Amino acid sequence: MRRLADLRHRLFPVSIVAALSLLAGCAVGPRYSRPPAPAPTDFKETPPDWKQAQPSNQVLRGNWWEIYQDSELNALEEKINVSNQSLKAAQAQFDQARAWLRYYRADLYPTVNVGASATRERFSRNRPLATSTTSGTTNDLILHADMAYEPDVWGRVRSNVAAYRANAQSSFADLESVSLSLHAELATDYFQARELDGEAQLLDSTVGSYEKALELTQSRYQGGVASAVDVAQAQTQLETARAQDIDVKAARTQFEHAIAVLIGELASTYSLPIAALSATPPVIPPGLPSQLIERRPDIAASEREMAAANANIGVARAVYFPLFSFPPSAGFEGTKVTNWLTGPSGFASVGISTMVTAFDVGRRRAATDQARAAYNQAVANYQQTVLTAYQEVEDNLAELRLLEQEAATQAAAVAAAERSLALSQNRYQGGVTSYLEVTTAQTVALADERAAVQIAGRRMVDSVLLIKALGGGFDAASLSNLNLTARSESAAAPPSGSSR
Repeated sequence: MRRLADLRHRLFPVSIVAALSLLAGCAVGPRYSRPPAPAPTDFKETPPDWKQAQPSNQVLRGNWWEIYQDSELNALEEKINVSNQSLKAAQAQFDQARAWLRYYRADLYPTVNVGASATRERFSRNRPLATSTTSGTTNDLILHADMAYEPDVWGRVRSNVAAYRANAQSSFADLESVSLSLHAELATDYFQARELDGEAQLLDSTVGSYEKALELTQSRYQGGVASAVDVAQAQTQLETARAQDIDVKAARTQFEHAIAVLIGELASTYSLPIAALSATPPVIPPGLPSQLIERRPDIAASEREMAAANANIGVARAVYFPLFSFPPSAGFEGTKVTNWLTGPSGFASVGISTMVTAFDVGRRRAATDQARAAYNQAVANYQQTVLTAYQEVEDNLAELRLLEQEAATQAAAVAAAERSLALSQNRYQGGVTSYLEVTTAQTVALADERAAVQIAGRRMVDSVLLIKALGGGFDAASLSNLNLTARSESAAAPPSGSSR
C-alpha cells in the first residue's frame, strides 16, 4: 500500500501535465480564411496588341528599373538600398515587429527562475514564546529554482502569437511598399529632371535663334526696312524665351535636390549631370488581373492585418475560460555549507491552480465585440485596397495608351509649326508681312516643341507609375518564407523583395 501511494504521488505531476496537454488542443479562436476579393477577367485598358507572357517571362522582377537601360538611373537606384533614411526607418520598424513576435512566442514555453540566498539571523531570547531550541543565532542557506508556466489550454497564447506573426509579415510588406515607393519616386524625379533638361536644351537653342533674329531685325531697322515695332517684338520674344529658360532650370534644381535626399546625400553637394531625355517607355505587360493581389505589397500588408485581427478575436474569446497555472519549484535549504547540497536538505513542490472571471460587468464581451469590429474594419480596408490597386493599374494603362497617341499627334503639330515658322520668316524677309506674323509663328512652334518634350517625360513617368501599380516584382509568397524568429543582423539591411 505504501508503494502504491508513493507511485501515485510520483505520477501526480505527470498526470497533470498529460491532462493539460490534452486540453491544449482546444482553441476557441475562429479559423482564418482570406475573403474573396473582386477581380476582373481582364484589364479594361490592356493594349490590344499585348500578348499574355508566361510566368517565367515576367518583366517585373528584382531591379525593375533596369528595363530602362539607363546606367545613371541604375547607379542611383542602388544607393537607395544603402543610404535612404526612410528605408532604414521602415527596416527598423520591421525589426521591432519581429522582436515583438519573439517576445510573445516565449509564452509558449515555461519560464525558469533560479535564485540563491544566505541569511544569518540572531533571535531574541526574551521574545514571546521563546524556547532554548529557537534562541541564539542560525544560518539559512537556500538554492531554489522556480518555474512559471501557463498551459495554453484554450489557445490564447497561440492566437496571440499568430496575431504578432501576421503583424510582422504585414510590417515586412509595409517595408516592401516603402522600398517600392522610394525607388519609383527616384525614377519619376530622374525622368522629370531629364525632361526638363530637354526643355532647357530646346530653350537654349531657341534663345540663340531669337538673338540672331533680333540682330537681323535691328539691321533691317537701321536700313529703314523694318519698324521699331518689329525690333520691340523681337526683343520681347527673346526676353520671354530667356525667362522660360530660367524657370525650367529652376524647376530642374528642385528635382536634383529631391534625388539627393532619396539617395542619402546632401542637396548642397550633389549634382546630377545634365542630359536630355531620349528614351521611350519600354513594354510593360500588366499580367492577369487575378495575379495583382499577389503582386502588390500594400495588398499583402492589408491581408496580413486582416489575419492579425482575426487572431485577436481568439485572444479575446479565450478570456471566458479558466486560466491555469503550473508553478513547480525545487531546491536545497540548510544551515551549513557542509549539508547544504545534500539529499536531506532538498525540497520540492508541485501543483496547479486555476482561476476564472465570474463577473466583470460586460468587460469580456466588450473586448470580444471590439475584436470582431476590428476584423470587419480590416476586411473593409483590404477590399478597398484591392479596388484602389485595380484603379491605379487601369489609370496608368489608359494614360500610356493615350499619351502614345498624343505623342504622334504632337509630333505632327511640331512639324507643321516648323513649316509655318519657316514660311513666315521668308515672307518677312521678302517684305510681304510684318514681324508680328513671325513672332506668332515662333510662339506656336516653341509651345508645340515644349509640349512634345513634356509628353515624352510624362510617358516615362507614367511607365514608372504603372510598374509601381503592378507591385514592382513583389511576390506575396515571400511572406511565408520569412525567418521571423531570427535576430536582425542589421537595421540598415535592404529588404529582400522588390527592391533588389
